Amino acid sequence: MTQPPPGYGHPQPPPPPHPYFLRPARRWWQHPALVIAALTVLPPGGIALAWLSHWSRTKKITTTILAALWFVTPFLGDPPKDPKSDAKPKAVAAAPSASPTPRRPPSFVGQNLRAAKTAAHSAGYGAISHDASENDAGQWDDDNWKVCFQTVAAKKAGTMPTLDFGVVRKEWPCPAKDDEPIPYPKMPKVVGQTFAKASTTLKPFAFKAIKAESAYTDITLPATVNDWTVCFQKPEAGKEIEYPKRTTAHLKLTAPGTACPKTESTKLHPDPDPLPVPPPSTGDAHSGDSGDSDDSGATSSGAPSSSTSSGGSASSSSSGGSSGSGGGGSAGTVTPGAYCSSPGSTGVSKKGVVYTCKGPGQDRWRR
Repeated sequence: MTQPPPGYGHPQPPPPPHPYFLRPARRWWQHPALVIAALTVLPPGGIALAWLSHWSRTKKITTTILAALWFVTPFLGDPPKDPKSDAKPKAVAAAPSASPTPRRPPSFVGQNLRAAKTAAHSAGYGAISHDASENDAGQWDDDNWKVCFQTVAAKKAGTMPTLDFGVVRKEWPCPAKDDEPIPYPKMPKVVGQTFAKASTTLKPFAFKAIKAESAYTDITLPATVNDWTVCFQKPEAGKEIEYPKRTTAHLKLTAPGTACPKTESTKLHPDPDPLPVPPPSTGDAHSGDSGDSDDSGATSSGAPSSSTSSGGSASSSSSGGSSGSGGGGSAGTVTPGAYCSSPGSTGVSKKGVVYTCKGPGQDRWRR
């Protein structure tokens, strides 16, 4: 029977160690002398080189802590005293002022008076107001006034410092200085401009209304008059406008290509001159003439007188009929608006105005 080899059944011992240990090559920045010098002179750089070296982990941690303490310690102590500073006499601390200078109040110029008073009170100030113009008017409604000037009042309103507001009505410009005249805006000249351009010129005044009217009394304006020309204006150019929101600008216009009238309240197509009215004939005159021509007696004088009167009546009736049937001529004195039966004929009213018998509709005496 074959014998087992020696050591059969027993664990084999580990192989003998390598005769020499291979360590990685060391770089020049990993030299211990260089790392220690860097830790002393420049600790942050030395810490970085220490962690790049072949030192053990424990040594690296210890080195890092010591180098950090070395680097931070100079900053934790008090700075060295300058010996010269001890020789200088110490300045005595200034005593606090008994009455500190008050801060400058905010400006409320340009604001509505009511809003300015509310804001001033919120900022710790009382408020009073006065008319900034020469009128010395009272401010009954703060909403109708605006602040132009602001000063600190000499006298306090209660315990709070007080602001004195110089104000004017909100539609007025501020004067140059407090208690000076108000430079009211003046009405510009818009005569000769179109209605559209004149409206643009007057828009900054904020008038109550800009009203277009006809320069001729017998012309009716159309719905759109932007290209019509301004002939007359009210208020007149150069007039001061004190209350624009209560003022209406009246512009009297004429159509394009139509000349302006020389004066206002003029017709473009005036009425024709009235026809001369013949003096009415009287029966007494004819009676007198007949009486003079016949002196023989009452019977003789009476007959001609009656004949003349009858003849005159017939003549008048014949004239009226001729006028009515002919469709023209003069009808004498007429009543305006009354019905007539002779279209085209003319007549004169008691005031001397000429009327014509015409329509529309049933014929009447019309202008």
